[in-house]
Amino acid sequence: MGSLGLMNRNNGHRLGITEPISLGGPTEYDVIKTRELEKYLRDAGLYESQEEAVGREEVLGRLDQTVKIWVKTISRAKGLNEQLVQEANAKIFTFGSYRLGVHGPGADIDTLCVGPRHATREEDFFGELHRMLSEMPEVTELHPVPDAHVPVMRFKFNGVSIDLLYAKLSLWVIPDDLDISQDSILQNADEQTVRSLNGCRVTDQILRLVPNIQNFRTTLRCMRLWAKRRGVYSNVAGFLGGINWALLVARICQLYPNALPNMLMSRFFRVYTQWRWPNPVMLCANEEGSLGLQVWDPRRNPKDRFHLMPIITPAYPSMNSSYNVSSSTLRIMSEEFQRGSEICEAMEANKADWDTLFEPYPFFEAYKHYLQIDITAENDDDLRKWKGWVESRLRQLTLKIERYTYNMLQCHPHPGDFSDRSRPFHCCFFMGLQRKQGVPVNEVEQFDIRSTVEEFKGNVNMYTLWKPGMEIRVSHVKRRGIPNFVFPGGVRPSRPSKVTWVSRSSELKVSGHAQDNSPEGKAVSNGADDGRKRKQVDDSLETNLRNAKRLAAVPPSTGGVHEGSPPVSIASSCSMKFDSMNTHRSEESRTEKSENNSPDSLKNIKNLVEVSSQNCQANGPAKCSPPNETPSVAADTTSSREAENLAIEKIMSGPYVSHQAFPEDLDELEDDFESRNQDKDSRGNNKGSPMESSKANAAVPVPSTNGSASSSGLYANGNLEELEPTELVPPLSNVTPAPVVQKPLIRFSFTSLKATGKSS
Repeated sequence: MGSLGLMNRNNGHRLGITEPISLGGPTEYDVIKTRELEKYLRDAGLYESQEEAVGREEVLGRLDQTVKIWVKTISRAKGLNEQLVQEANAKIFTFGSYRLGVHGPGADIDTLCVGPRHATREEDFFGELHRMLSEMPEVTELHPVPDAHVPVMRFKFNGVSIDLLYAKLSLWVIPDDLDISQDSILQNADEQTVRSLNGCRVTDQILRLVPNIQNFRTTLRCMRLWAKRRGVYSNVAGFLGGINWALLVARICQLYPNALPNMLMSRFFRVYTQWRWPNPVMLCANEEGSLGLQVWDPRRNPKDRFHLMPIITPAYPSMNSSYNVSSSTLRIMSEEFQRGSEICEAMEANKADWDTLFEPYPFFEAYKHYLQIDITAENDDDLRKWKGWVESRLRQLTLKIERYTYNMLQCHPHPGDFSDRSRPFHCCFFMGLQRKQGVPVNEVEQFDIRSTVEEFKGNVNMYTLWKPGMEIRVSHVKRRGIPNFVFPGGVRPSRPSKVTWVSRSSELKVSGHAQDNSPEGKAVSNGADDGRKRKQVDDSLETNLRNAKRLAAVPPSTGGVHEGSPPVSIASSCSMKFDSMNTHRSEESRTEKSENNSPDSLKNIKNLVEVSSQNCQANGPAKCSPPNETPSVAADTTSSREAENLAIEKIMSGPYVSHQAFPEDLDELEDDFESRNQDKDSRGNNKGSPMESSKANAAVPVPSTNGSASSSGLYANGNLEELEPTELVPPLSNVTPAPVVQKPLIRFSFTSLKATGKSS
């Protein structure tokens, strides 16, 4: 069991920047439910076989031997004396999901090669080591990406996928007992080495900062599975990636150090449903360090004030690992946290199960309108590069649409991609579209996003590695027009695949209303409150953004912020009318209850704050399960819940929130400025290079008082585990901002948009 897992001994000192919310131990109910949860994970196929685990260890051993031979070879070639050649050493470290112990069957292994000062990245790592690997019969699909923000070589070694980074230290000899967690390892290191080391340093620090490693691992496996099934696992799409989920789970483990995974899952949703973003999630206090590297701090760094959902890495130099999150993806994740919290409460009342919590999000049943983005290329290699580039820019399309419709039209990007097997070298992405909840529907009102889409396609087609045959087409499709190849087996379901939490929660509330005529029961079944849930999420986010603007320590702009897309010549006619936007999510919002208005389900919660296993044993085993309780116990439950809510509020009273500024305006500026910086690199790195380049998420602008964007300062991102394949950003043309529209006329005419060949 998790309670018997690996423990971090901290000599009585707390882990985290605040005191725990609860030191309560598990009840017998928690033990039983955790066993059920672990069985659920095994049945879901999340654990690799012993044979596969041994195979991975053998691959890592062979890779370590290879880099040791490599470093001796280049040392001899550089004319070092024989003693230095014999002492020359390189070492392989792992990080990401494999190092955390939460990888599944077939997952890749994130690895880092640490070499001495005379082993260069360009000539030796991407040169000699690449040559050696290419000549090994067990190495296949070798693909170097030297110009990525974090340079990487990708390949398969005996069928195991490997992502290999390189860090060049200022040491002549790399000791076998090298400790890369020491800050001194960063002395005189270049930026690429610092970024490459960051993945290992952050992963190791996470494992040091959780009170029980086994409970952390089981909970993280659960959250990764949940996030993938609910469609919110993707760094590049603007949701959260592996390292982000690991940091969020680690913080919950700190706040409930003696809890088992069953309770940790429940508290994860409870805490982050109440979390007031952009308060940062931090596992430890930021260290200034002695090397002068910039750390995340919105009080000092204006660009850090733009982040909507800061999740801060615990290793020096600390940075925000969730820089890609936008207002739209934050809204979607907030709704999913709320749903998870409600289901966990229902599970404690024996009214739901793990299948309910982990049921896949029915993306293609959730909306009436979608954008379909089709891309094609001439061959597999071109499609891979083109796909990575387009995928990295889809976030721009989401931001532009929501901004140019004044947030009246909301986008939900699907984190995956789909391929039509009948079309060679083809791939497509989808976005769900809906009118903002609570906005009156005008029958003649339309959203005209043609110029926005054309602007997006123009930017995409300025790709520096563009080749003939790389095409993009953006079209509007209704739910009934979704192509069959996106569905499992290529067969469109004739009706909703199964009963979802929406209908179940509706039945629960109906039955609860019939059985409970008390004021509390009436409050729970208040349909008006249920119908306002989605609107409350939107209003809460908007309030946070408005408060951030008011509290920002930035002088008011004299030039104003220019919104609206610049005029773009449109050749094709596009039309799409939003006459009704009653989507699956809006139905869910009308049928699900708010967490703050659910005292009926709270009566059945037995796993309370400060309830220990000893208390459970003293009261007898019958009271360890969550059946009916007496009114006094229910009152104690409510009181404990209120105390826990206050504790959650307390941990968010840090010094950062009042320094947030203009968060909804950051993302587009962020990408525009990063494009300028990356283009300088691309012009220097892509002259005749046959190797793939990758997008460098490096810089964030600081708005000046005249409304322009300043390009001073670099922002190193926290992309530690995901390393999605993306390409160098193209040069940006000078675009005159459109004048501010005082009274927006929101119309939408949309049928089909196509870009054939490269934009001029």
